[in-house]
Amino acid sequence: QVQLVESGGGLVQAGGSLRLSCATSGITFSMNAMGWYRQVPGKQRELVARISSGGATNYADSVKGRFTISRDNAKSTVYLQMNSLKPEDTAVYYCNAERTVPRSLRWGQGTQVTVSS
Repeated sequence: QVQLVESGGGLVQAGGSLRLSCATSGITFSMNAMGWYRQVPGKQRELVARISSGGATNYADSVKGRFTISRDNAKSTVYLQMNSLKPEDTAVYYCNAERTVPRSLRWGQGTQVTVSS
């Protein structure tokens, strides 16, 4: 059974930090690109950061220099370190696992991040 379980969300003041984790099971983690996305009510889910199976990263312009994505293949876990948080970072954050061969896309259930001003 495939599971992606996010944790680490919560309420933080502007300027603070949070570290999100996404623990996976049931997938060959090392063969998957892992991504963090976020969504606010009424808007489309947007990419925050992505890390390839080889470790290459890319970030949304809005989080560059503040957020860092990393992965631990031994623990089948991906992380998102979020620093200098802003109220506009408030959203539900989702992790996903994407594999091209064979094609698969899996999502976690999401974790709420709320940044107060």
